[in-house]
Amino acid sequence: MKYILNLVILTIIGTSSIYAQKSDANIFGDVQAQGEHLPFVSVYLKGTQHGTMTDLSGHYMLTNLPEGEHVLVASLMGYKPVEKTVIIVSGESQEINFVMVEQVMSLDDIVITGTKTFKRKTESAVVVNVMEGKKLEMLQAGTLSEGLAYQPGLRMETDCQTCNYTQLRMNGLGGAYSQILINSRPVFSPLTGLYGLEQIPTNMIERIEVVRGGGSALYGAGAVGGTVNVITKVPESSTFSASTTQSVINGKANDSQVFANAGILSDRKNAGLTLFATNRKRESYDHNADGFSELPKLKNNSFGFTSFLLPAPNHKIEASFSSMYEYRRGGDREDLPAFQAEQTEDRTHNVIMGGLDYGFSFNDNLSSLDVYVAGQRTDRDHYTGILPDKDTPEYQDHLENPPYGLTENETYMGGVQMNHMLSDFFGGKNNMTFGAEHNYDDVTDEIKAYDYLLDQTTHNTGAYIQSDWEITRQWNLLTGVRGDKHNMVDNLIFSPRVSLLYKQNGMQLRGSWSTGFRAPQAFDSDMHIAFAGGGIQRIVLADDLEEERSQSWSASINYDKPTEKYIWGITLEGFHTTLYDAFILEENGEDDQGNVILEKRNGSNSTVMGITMEARANYNKLWQLEAGYTIQSSQFDEVVNWSESIEGTRDYLRTPEQYGYYTLTYNPVWGFNAALSGVYTGSMLVPHFGAGPGDTTGNPINDELITSQAFMETNIKLSYALDWRYVGVGLEFFGGVQNIFNAYQDDFDKGKNRDSNYVYGPARPRTIFFGLKLMNL
Repeated sequence: MKYILNLVILTIIGTSSIYAQKSDANIFGDVQAQGEHLPFVSVYLKGTQHGTMTDLSGHYMLTNLPEGEHVLVASLMGYKPVEKTVIIVSGESQEINFVMVEQVMSLDDIVITGTKTFKRKTESAVVVNVMEGKKLEMLQAGTLSEGLAYQPGLRMETDCQTCNYTQLRMNGLGGAYSQILINSRPVFSPLTGLYGLEQIPTNMIERIEVVRGGGSALYGAGAVGGTVNVITKVPESSTFSASTTQSVINGKANDSQVFANAGILSDRKNAGLTLFATNRKRESYDHNADGFSELPKLKNNSFGFTSFLLPAPNHKIEASFSSMYEYRRGGDREDLPAFQAEQTEDRTHNVIMGGLDYGFSFNDNLSSLDVYVAGQRTDRDHYTGILPDKDTPEYQDHLENPPYGLTENETYMGGVQMNHMLSDFFGGKNNMTFGAEHNYDDVTDEIKAYDYLLDQTTHNTGAYIQSDWEITRQWNLLTGVRGDKHNMVDNLIFSPRVSLLYKQNGMQLRGSWSTGFRAPQAFDSDMHIAFAGGGIQRIVLADDLEEERSQSWSASINYDKPTEKYIWGITLEGFHTTLYDAFILEENGEDDQGNVILEKRNGSNSTVMGITMEARANYNKLWQLEAGYTIQSSQFDEVVNWSESIEGTRDYLRTPEQYGYYTLTYNPVWGFNAALSGVYTGSMLVPHFGAGPGDTTGNPINDELITSQAFMETNIKLSYALDWRYVGVGLEFFGGVQNIFNAYQDDFDKGKNRDSNYVYGPARPRTIFFGLKLMNL
């Protein structure tokens, strides 16, 4: 209560100081490009909360501005930002006009994820990659899961033949090492990580910011491998769009998707609302004609909004909400109830997620305070089972007590962050950031027939301090430390990080060191129950499991060369992460019902190291190329015995040593676009659990360690838009092929005794799609 009272007092003082500053200093003007006025351009004083947008005629006005020397910025997506130094004097008005130039490539976006403060990419001591929502649409990515494959150092992995749950691997580490943020808030719970990447539609996404490694000092225990920040759309103008896509999967199954968006902005531009809605219906797909699906049946409905309100000068309130429903079923006999099928996984998810932020600036806009809360709730009804053979005692028991389960998961978090700019700090500027937050997650997952119960409550209180010191225009030093007290860890854990940037003439050199930890709790993949050898296979935590610590190093060089006709650039980044007391999975017998147990234990230390290469180029606004390639090594210090029946290995499983992507776009005239893209996955070691001697479908009898083949998934999309500017709308037709050469796994297990985790190839076979989109212009 005392904390809330202090916060209210701070708010009143901050607000009072703002209203006391009636300077009567005004700036007005217009913004043009190629002789035409531009509406909806953001015009603001850099480092303050003073800002507005140009109106429909391309004009703007800012009033009651703080005195002194400031930088005035004009910014609009698709154009290079323009900055002008202005001297603001009390009681005076001045005219400042801008001329903007189209931006060929997004080389210097404003990003927030690396430092929790707004900063240009080229000025951030942490490498931040940005993927715009428009690019997701260009690549025909309908979900977050499909879009993340087109980022350097990232790899999306499908881990179940029956239910198709996915995980994101960053810099060679598994999904549990990646922190997924929604609008900078860690509400993506361990349970949400199982299917959530496929449940988030891309039409709610404004952009995705990716930080590989080094996020632990700001975002907590889950950011060892890296951080993905999904930023939802906020209206910059009043817009609408609606589209539908029809797909045919390898000539056998249909996939239908509908997307709708609307943006509403008030006349005074001090309030706005973005709405989104999606609907998807996909038929199941059986690749090897054994009667059991490789792609499950899907039904999705989602809707939500993101809004903002500027209730007073320098004050901002943001709110977001989304509701996602998903039904998925994989296996066989979809016409029967799940418990009567030979083998099936049946899932019904209802997820609600949202957040509320309140921020304001004070102290002549040198200080700001942000207070936020966020949360999610997931209700899941599920079934995972194999029908026993008839004329056995187990068959009747199964019919009388089928393995249906219930899951309830709630995640809540709240925090406060304060920023203060030291304008003269040993000759430079230093943006100090202080913050504290509390995270709570409770999950109950039960299947009574399997005597399976996961009842886990975790909560973590963290505080952090960061110094972002611009020593000179060339040198920037970022230092920070975070302290966390997790209820499953005995001691307070401190996680420091240091990053250094040197920049000059289009080149940036960076070096970083960071530490982190993972608590001894059940994460996303631990909650998945797999089929293997005619039974189920589940993960349990060892009784003496302790936290895992990490230490990461990285160094990079970034160079971009712009000319009149073209822009090209490269980035080379080396990374090295050591995990101490690394978590491992080893087979540990069977439970009372004969189900295989994989136990999560502390093993030896392990090391992941490698290099990620990026290339980008744009020629005359016609051609644009982006590509990334990673070469890495991931090994434990000691052998891990993942199976009791065969020799173990030091190598990470399901982790290729090479992977990458590319995108190539061609835009010769307005309205026509062509995109060619590809994702490469190198060979890797994949565990394959045997079905046993009773299986007659040709599945392996004994456990094996398979070296998979490499895959190259190639995609193409063409689109053409009709320009109906006289009525203010456009109609776009598009179509293409995903996985053109049908590079799909061809050695899936068959029948109900299959090893459902024996999956390693692309997420889908050849898929032909076409659709249309209606939008305003």
